[in-house]
Amino acid sequence: MNQANLTLLLKQLKDGSKTIEEVQNIISQSSVAELGYAGVDLDRAKRCGFPEVIYCQGKSIEWIHGIIKELHQAGQSCFGTRLEPEQISELKKVYSPIEIDPLARTFWLSGTQVIPKIPGTVFVVTAGSTDLPVAREAYETIRVLGAQPELLVDVGVAGLHRLLKHIDRIRKANIVIVVAGMDGALPSVVGGLVDVPVIAVPTSVGYGAAFQGVAPLLTMLNACSANVLVVNIDAGFKAGYTAVLMLRQLQKGN
Repeated sequence: MNQANLTLLLKQLKDGSKTIEEVQNIISQSSVAELGYAGVDLDRAKRCGFPEVIYCQGKSIEWIHGIIKELHQAGQSCFGTRLEPEQISELKKVYSPIEIDPLARTFWLSGTQVIPKIPGTVFVVTAGSTDLPVAREAYETIRVLGAQPELLVDVGVAGLHRLLKHIDRIRKANIVIVVAGMDGALPSVVGGLVDVPVIAVPTSVGYGAAFQGVAPLLTMLNACSANVLVVNIDAGFKAGYTAVLMLRQLQKGN
Protein backbone atom coordinates (compact mmCIF):
# COMPACT_ATOMS: atom_id res chain seq x y z
CA MET A 1 0.00 0.00 0.00
CA ASN A 2 1.42 3.39 -0.98
CA GLN A 3 1.59 6.41 1.34
CA ALA A 4 -1.39 8.24 -0.22
CA ASN A 5 -3.72 5.24 0.12
CA LEU A 6 -2.62 4.61 3.69
CA THR A 7 -3.23 8.27 4.62
CA LEU A 8 -6.72 8.12 3.11
CA LEU A 9 -7.50 4.91 4.95
CA LEU A 10 -6.42 6.40 8.29
CA LYS A 11 -8.60 9.47 7.68
CA GLN A 12 -11.57 7.23 6.94
CA LEU A 13 -10.95 5.33 10.15
CA LYS A 14 -10.74 8.60 12.11
CA ASP A 15 -13.96 10.08 10.69
CA GLY A 16 -15.86 6.82 11.17
CA SER A 17 -16.55 6.10 7.51
CA LYS A 18 -14.66 2.82 7.89
CA THR A 19 -14.59 0.44 10.84
CA ILE A 20 -11.46 -1.11 12.37
CA GLU A 21 -12.45 -4.45 10.84
CA GLU A 22 -12.78 -2.91 7.36
CA VAL A 23 -9.38 -1.23 7.64
CA GLN A 24 -7.76 -4.45 8.82
CA ASN A 25 -9.28 -6.31 5.89
CA ILE A 26 -8.06 -3.72 3.35
CA ILE A 27 -4.53 -3.70 4.77
CA SER A 28 -4.34 -7.50 4.76
CA GLN A 29 -5.33 -7.53 1.08
CA SER A 30 -2.97 -4.73 0.04
CA SER A 31 0.27 -6.71 0.15
CA VAL A 32 -0.06 -7.41 -3.59
CA ALA A 33 -0.33 -4.60 -6.13
CA GLU A 34 -2.51 -5.93 -8.94
CA LEU A 35 -1.42 -4.20 -12.15
CA GLY A 36 -3.16 -6.40 -14.68
CA TYR A 37 0.13 -7.54 -16.20
CA ALA A 38 1.79 -8.26 -12.82
CA GLY A 39 0.89 -8.95 -9.21
CA VAL A 40 3.69 -7.16 -7.36
CA ASP A 41 4.43 -8.80 -4.01
CA LEU A 42 4.95 -5.87 -1.64
CA ASP A 43 5.30 -8.07 1.44
CA ARG A 44 8.19 -10.23 0.26
CA ALA A 45 10.82 -8.14 2.04
CA LYS A 46 9.14 -8.85 5.38
CA ARG A 47 8.77 -12.57 4.68
CA CYS A 48 12.03 -13.27 2.88
CA GLY A 49 14.35 -10.40 3.84
CA PHE A 50 14.53 -8.88 0.36
CA PRO A 51 11.95 -7.31 -1.99
CA GLU A 52 10.59 -8.94 -5.11
CA VAL A 53 13.16 -9.04 -7.92
CA ILE A 54 12.11 -8.04 -11.44
CA TYR A 55 12.85 -10.60 -14.16
CA CYS A 56 13.02 -8.18 -17.09
CA GLN A 57 13.40 -10.48 -20.08
CA GLY A 58 10.23 -10.46 -22.16
CA LYS A 59 8.63 -7.56 -20.28
CA SER A 60 7.81 -4.25 -21.94
CA ILE A 61 9.54 -1.16 -20.59
CA GLU A 62 6.11 0.13 -19.50
CA TRP A 63 5.60 -2.98 -17.38
CA ILE A 64 9.01 -2.55 -15.77
CA HIS A 65 8.26 1.11 -15.01
CA GLY A 66 4.96 0.11 -13.41
CA ILE A 67 6.55 -2.52 -11.18
CA ILE A 68 9.34 -0.14 -10.14
CA LYS A 69 6.74 2.51 -9.24
CA GLU A 70 4.86 0.13 -6.94
CA LEU A 71 8.02 -1.08 -5.22
CA HIS A 72 9.31 2.47 -4.70
CA GLN A 73 5.96 3.68 -3.35
CA ALA A 74 6.22 0.87 -0.82
CA GLY A 75 9.68 2.18 0.14
CA GLN A 76 11.45 -0.81 -1.35
CA SER A 77 14.61 -0.97 -3.42
CA CYS A 78 14.45 -2.46 -6.91
CA PHE A 79 16.72 -5.11 -8.37
CA GLY A 80 16.21 -6.37 -11.92
CA THR A 81 17.78 -9.25 -13.81
CA ARG A 82 18.04 -10.34 -17.47
CA LEU A 83 17.86 -6.87 -18.93
CA GLU A 84 17.59 -6.54 -22.70
CA PRO A 85 19.64 -3.85 -24.55
CA GLU A 86 16.67 -1.59 -25.31
CA GLN A 87 15.55 -1.81 -21.67
CA ILE A 88 18.99 -0.67 -20.50
CA SER A 89 18.78 2.38 -22.75
CA GLU A 90 15.29 3.35 -21.55
CA LEU A 91 16.06 2.86 -17.86
CA LYS A 92 19.09 5.13 -18.12
CA LYS A 93 16.87 7.88 -19.55
CA VAL A 94 14.30 7.74 -16.77
CA TYR A 95 16.15 6.92 -13.54
CA SER A 96 19.08 8.73 -12.04
CA PRO A 97 21.04 7.49 -10.25
CA ILE A 98 20.67 3.90 -11.40
CA GLU A 99 23.31 1.18 -11.28
CA ILE A 100 23.38 -0.99 -14.42
CA ASP A 101 25.80 -3.81 -15.16
CA PRO A 102 25.40 -4.55 -18.90
CA LEU A 103 27.45 -7.76 -18.66
CA ALA A 104 25.41 -9.10 -15.73
CA ARG A 105 22.25 -7.66 -17.34
CA THR A 106 21.12 -6.29 -13.96
CA PHE A 107 19.98 -2.95 -12.54
CA TRP A 108 19.74 -1.58 -9.00
CA LEU A 109 17.61 1.33 -7.77
CA SER A 110 17.92 2.21 -4.09
CA GLY A 111 14.75 2.90 -2.12
CA THR A 112 14.18 4.09 1.42
CA GLN A 113 14.53 0.51 2.64
CA VAL A 114 17.92 -0.13 4.25
CA ILE A 115 19.60 -3.37 3.18
CA PRO A 116 21.62 -4.57 6.19
CA LYS A 117 25.23 -5.54 5.60
CA ILE A 118 25.99 -9.21 6.14
CA PRO A 119 29.43 -10.31 7.42
CA GLY A 120 31.20 -12.95 5.40
CA THR A 121 32.45 -13.46 1.86
CA VAL A 122 31.12 -15.31 -1.16
CA PHE A 123 33.82 -16.17 -3.71
CA VAL A 124 32.58 -16.44 -7.31
CA VAL A 125 34.83 -18.49 -9.57
CA THR A 126 34.49 -19.05 -13.32
CA ALA A 127 35.97 -21.84 -15.39
CA GLY A 128 36.24 -19.63 -18.49
CA SER A 129 35.91 -16.02 -19.60
CA THR A 130 32.70 -16.86 -21.48
CA ASP A 131 31.08 -17.82 -18.18
CA LEU A 132 31.56 -14.27 -16.90
CA PRO A 133 28.04 -12.89 -17.64
CA VAL A 134 26.48 -15.56 -15.41
CA ALA A 135 29.15 -15.01 -12.76
CA ARG A 136 28.54 -11.26 -12.82
CA GLU A 137 24.82 -11.86 -12.31
CA ALA A 138 25.68 -13.85 -9.17
CA TYR A 139 28.20 -11.19 -8.09
CA GLU A 140 25.72 -8.31 -8.43
CA THR A 141 23.02 -10.28 -6.62
CA ILE A 142 25.33 -10.90 -3.68
CA ARG A 143 26.40 -7.26 -3.59
CA VAL A 144 22.93 -5.70 -3.59
CA LEU A 145 21.70 -8.15 -0.95
CA GLY A 146 24.31 -6.77 1.42
CA ALA A 147 27.09 -9.39 1.35
CA GLN A 148 30.69 -9.17 0.16
CA PRO A 149 31.46 -10.90 -3.16
CA GLU A 150 34.84 -11.62 -4.69
CA LEU A 151 35.44 -12.71 -8.28
CA LEU A 152 38.04 -14.94 -9.91
CA VAL A 153 37.83 -15.51 -13.66
CA ASP A 154 39.15 -18.14 -16.09
CA VAL A 155 40.66 -20.78 -13.80
CA GLY A 156 39.15 -23.91 -15.36
CA VAL A 157 40.49 -27.44 -15.31
CA ALA A 158 42.26 -27.05 -18.66
CA GLY A 159 44.93 -25.16 -16.68
CA LEU A 160 44.45 -26.22 -13.09
CA HIS A 161 47.57 -24.39 -11.90
CA ARG A 162 45.63 -21.12 -12.39
CA LEU A 163 43.14 -22.19 -9.72
CA LEU A 164 45.78 -23.48 -7.29
CA LYS A 165 47.56 -20.13 -7.47
CA HIS A 166 44.54 -18.55 -5.71
CA ILE A 167 43.39 -21.41 -3.51
CA ASP A 168 44.44 -19.76 -0.24
CA ARG A 169 42.19 -16.77 -1.02
CA ILE A 170 39.28 -19.03 -1.96
CA ARG A 171 39.62 -21.03 1.28
CA LYS A 172 38.97 -17.88 3.31
CA ALA A 173 35.45 -17.53 1.86
CA ASN A 174 32.32 -18.67 3.69
CA ILE A 175 30.69 -19.92 0.48
CA VAL A 176 32.06 -20.52 -3.03
CA ILE A 177 30.06 -20.25 -6.24
CA VAL A 178 31.62 -22.02 -9.24
CA VAL A 179 30.34 -21.12 -12.72
CA ALA A 180 31.29 -23.45 -15.56
CA GLY A 181 30.19 -24.71 -18.95
CA MET A 182 31.83 -27.24 -21.28
CA ASP A 183 32.45 -30.39 -19.17
CA GLY A 184 31.41 -28.69 -15.91
CA ALA A 185 34.22 -30.32 -13.94
CA LEU A 186 35.46 -27.33 -11.94
CA PRO A 187 32.91 -27.37 -9.05
CA SER A 188 33.89 -30.90 -8.03
CA VAL A 189 37.58 -29.94 -8.09
CA VAL A 190 36.97 -26.85 -5.96
CA GLY A 191 34.73 -28.86 -3.64
CA GLY A 192 37.62 -31.18 -2.93
CA LEU A 193 39.84 -28.28 -1.89
CA VAL A 194 37.59 -26.29 0.48
CA ASP A 195 35.59 -26.96 3.65
CA VAL A 196 32.58 -24.76 2.79
CA PRO A 197 29.47 -25.16 0.61
CA VAL A 198 30.12 -24.94 -3.14
CA ILE A 199 27.20 -23.77 -5.27
CA ALA A 200 27.69 -25.00 -8.84
CA VAL A 201 26.20 -23.06 -11.75
CA PRO A 202 26.21 -24.81 -15.14
CA THR A 203 26.28 -22.45 -18.11
CA SER A 204 25.10 -22.89 -21.68
CA VAL A 205 28.69 -22.38 -22.88
CA GLY A 206 30.08 -25.25 -24.95
CA TYR A 207 30.09 -27.11 -28.24
CA GLY A 208 27.25 -29.26 -29.59
CA ALA A 209 27.48 -32.18 -27.15
CA ALA A 210 27.24 -29.74 -24.22
CA PHE A 211 23.55 -29.44 -25.19
CA GLN A 212 23.35 -25.79 -24.13
CA GLY A 213 24.30 -26.53 -20.55
CA VAL A 214 22.69 -29.93 -20.02
CA ALA A 215 26.06 -31.75 -20.09
CA PRO A 216 27.70 -29.59 -17.37
CA LEU A 217 24.45 -29.72 -15.37
CA LEU A 218 24.55 -33.53 -15.30
CA THR A 219 28.26 -33.51 -14.45
CA MET A 220 27.64 -31.17 -11.50
CA LEU A 221 24.66 -33.19 -10.27
CA ASN A 222 26.98 -36.21 -10.21
CA ALA A 223 29.86 -34.36 -8.52
CA CYS A 224 32.00 -36.59 -6.35
CA SER A 225 32.65 -33.85 -3.79
CA ALA A 226 29.93 -34.02 -1.13
CA ASN A 227 29.76 -30.25 -0.53
CA VAL A 228 28.62 -29.36 -4.08
CA LEU A 229 25.06 -28.10 -4.59
CA VAL A 230 23.67 -27.29 -8.05
CA VAL A 231 21.31 -24.63 -9.43
CA ASN A 232 19.76 -24.37 -12.87
CA ILE A 233 21.57 -23.60 -16.13
CA ASP A 234 22.80 -19.97 -16.29
CA ALA A 235 21.09 -19.26 -12.95
CA GLY A 236 23.62 -16.82 -11.51
CA PHE A 237 20.88 -14.95 -9.67
CA LYS A 238 19.67 -18.09 -7.87
CA ALA A 239 23.24 -18.97 -6.84
CA GLY A 240 23.90 -15.48 -5.47
CA TYR A 241 20.56 -15.27 -3.67
CA THR A 242 20.86 -18.64 -1.93
CA ALA A 243 24.47 -17.89 -0.97
CA VAL A 244 23.35 -14.75 0.86
CA LEU A 245 20.55 -16.66 2.62
CA MET A 246 23.20 -19.13 3.82
CA LEU A 247 25.29 -16.27 5.18
CA ARG A 248 22.27 -14.90 7.03
CA GLN A 249 21.66 -18.25 8.67
CA LEU A 250 25.33 -18.38 9.71
CA GLN A 251 24.91 -15.02 11.43
CA LYS A 252 21.79 -16.22 13.26
CA GLY A 253 23.84 -19.12 14.55
CA ASN A 254 26.40 -16.68 15.92
